[in-house]
Amino acid sequence: MKLFAGIGNATSQLSLPPTILVLFSIASMQVGAAFAKSLFPEVGPAGMVLMRVGFAAITLFFLCRPAWRFHTRHEIINLLSFGVVLSLMNLSFYAAIERIPVGIAATLEFIGPLGLATLKSRKKLDALWIVLAFAGILLLAPIRGDGLDIIGVFFALLAAIFWALYILLSAESGRAFPGVDGLCWAMIIAAFILSPIGIYSAGSTLLNPKVLMLGFAVAMLSSMIPYTLELIALKSLPVHVFGILKSLEPMAGAVAGLLILGETLTVQAVLAIILVSLAAAGASRFREE
Repeated sequence: MKLFAGIGNATSQLSLPPTILVLFSIASMQVGAAFAKSLFPEVGPAGMVLMRVGFAAITLFFLCRPAWRFHTRHEIINLLSFGVVLSLMNLSFYAAIERIPVGIAATLEFIGPLGLATLKSRKKLDALWIVLAFAGILLLAPIRGDGLDIIGVFFALLAAIFWALYILLSAESGRAFPGVDGLCWAMIIAAFILSPIGIYSAGSTLLNPKVLMLGFAVAMLSSMIPYTLELIALKSLPVHVFGILKSLEPMAGAVAGLLILGETLTVQAVLAIILVSLAAAGASRFREE
């Protein structure tokens, strides 16, 4: 945890507001996704996922030094489940952005935490957020021959389900393990699960120093930097404000896809992204305390 404490002290000295830290986190996450997609021709989605999760796991392990001791069978099951879900969430999302634009995949994936938030609430107003999100999904549905790749949409929605499960398991892990120990062990488990798939997909390309350096950069942009910034921001930022800011993630994905990959979106797709973002922001703003 020394790295997080050090960054936190540096951030305090720079007097950066927590909202800015979250915005930097969102930008880093989506830029990382766009750069990851640019490596698909060389290593494929599975190879890229392996590098992202693998480098993040190694970095987190050496920086945080998680405890080796596990007390109960329940804790072991939790970690194994957490690792499996973490690997499948990343693999599904990368399989999605291989086939559809990053912004659209990020929008569909966001349905996971949004759905979880609304299901856990009992407010009548949440029906509005569900309607808005559903309208956004319908606008993105590949119902025409020239529409989105239906397999890409399927993988994005699958990633949404795994993201919702990730949130639940992450919360349970946070209660069972100190600091980020649970996340660290889950990352390591996920890396082992992804190893045979990633190595089979990328082969000897994973030995290319340039590819490895780019993979390390993606891991930092997509995992370490966002997690660190959000961890610091949440120390002084209300959770509902954090949720509202995170609703900008689909928009950030669309911008990153445009600037880095040249992915353009139709007016219909942009409207869908706006609807889902509004639904996520509304669910966060008016959530039950």
